[in-house]
Amino acid sequence: MSGRSRNAKPSTWARTELSEVTEERIDQPGPEGDGTFTYLDIGGIDNKSKRIIEPKTLPVSQAPSRAKQLVKAGDVLVSMTRPNLNAVALVPPELDNSIASTGFHVLRAREAAPAWLYYAVQTPDFVDAMCQLVQGALYPAVRPKDIRAFALPMPPLPEQHRIVAEIEKQFTRLDAGVAALRRAQANLKRYRASVLKAACEGKLVPTEVELARAEGREYESGTVLLERILVERRASWAGRGKYKEPAAPDVAGLPELPEGWCWAGTEEVSAAIDNAMTIGPFGSSLMVKDYQPTGVPLVFVREIRSATFMHARTRYVTIDKAATLSAHRVQSGDVLITKMGEPPGDTAIYPVGLPDAVATSDCIKLTPNTKATTPQFLKYVIRTQIVKAQIGKITSGVAQKKVSLARFRRIAIPLAPFLEQQRIVAEVERRLSVIDELEAVVSANLLRAARLRQAVLRRAFLGEL
Repeated sequence: MSGRSRNAKPSTWARTELSEVTEERIDQPGPEGDGTFTYLDIGGIDNKSKRIIEPKTLPVSQAPSRAKQLVKAGDVLVSMTRPNLNAVALVPPELDNSIASTGFHVLRAREAAPAWLYYAVQTPDFVDAMCQLVQGALYPAVRPKDIRAFALPMPPLPEQHRIVAEIEKQFTRLDAGVAALRRAQANLKRYRASVLKAACEGKLVPTEVELARAEGREYESGTVLLERILVERRASWAGRGKYKEPAAPDVAGLPELPEGWCWAGTEEVSAAIDNAMTIGPFGSSLMVKDYQPTGVPLVFVREIRSATFMHARTRYVTIDKAATLSAHRVQSGDVLITKMGEPPGDTAIYPVGLPDAVATSDCIKLTPNTKATTPQFLKYVIRTQIVKAQIGKITSGVAQKKVSLARFRRIAIPLAPFLEQQRIVAEVERRLSVIDELEAVVSANLLRAARLRQAVLRRAFLGEL
């Protein structure tokens, strides 16, 4: 190998189209008989591990119209839709004689090692070639003839087996490293949840009750804090009509809180709570045609989930249009909650320093009463499982799940004494910042592992393994 330039191939290799080394046709009898059959569809392929992870067992009487192709162990399945996702897999012995979807092109080796073909269709060269041949916008796909026309280096069969063995040796090491990184990711996710759980159970920092007793002083409990806020709210009422008490929380079935804490409704701890206007073509106040390249920014679910605002994908409306939507105005310090999508209940705080925005129909905007609580404390308690579970119960819908705003007003928030809230937020943010740093390291190493896999394949098909 040392006497060969990096990009040269061994002289015994020939560049060969897949059509020349695979069977031209695969039997397509579909499932037969009256029993069940094993069905392989595109959704059952893990495009990260390149394996079949979810074969389905179906009654023959319920066979999908695409269930046609009789596949054998060693066949290579290549998804023809969205080739950029590279959903490919090698049929293992235990799935011999399964029925595969016609959404796959099946490569059955005739004069090649099946594993050689399997790794060939994972290479960047193959993926790039297929992406350039995609047809269709709504359902981008390639054709069987596109796949079969792909040319790849074909060493002699013994050399194919030797290189495949080396690929698998190196991939085994990479897989072990990736598995360890995935475990680290899962552990960090669990630790994040445990930090938030401890925070709303009064176990993360010394409670105000404990400190007050140790220091021999009085303290204001969550119950007293809430009552004081509600008294002030009644006294300062200057709105139209008779004052209406905020909705009290539904605490049925909820656990006991730490001493000094109380349950509060979202409406009780907010200065305003708003379900944004509807977006759509049926008599709505905001439509896609209203979007502008500049103006007042709109806030969608994607901004809340990423906690990133004012970016390249931000959409805007004119100042005049925003004025008609003033009830849905978002300002710095507002807590934004996803009302639609999966899962609902993700939260973010609209940052200081950004211009006022308008919340769209996928958001709930909650403006905290800062005498009762802080945006940061609300954000973290809404993220806890005890609140997420409540949101799950008020989420409904088939085509699109959404949170009922009327019932969201009665979601129960664990409310700590104000000084304790501040200590909790500081400790949560300290711990989460460490988790964020570790997660960034893990993500970078996972990306590096993916690049190493591609580098191994590239070297293999250059004859450098």
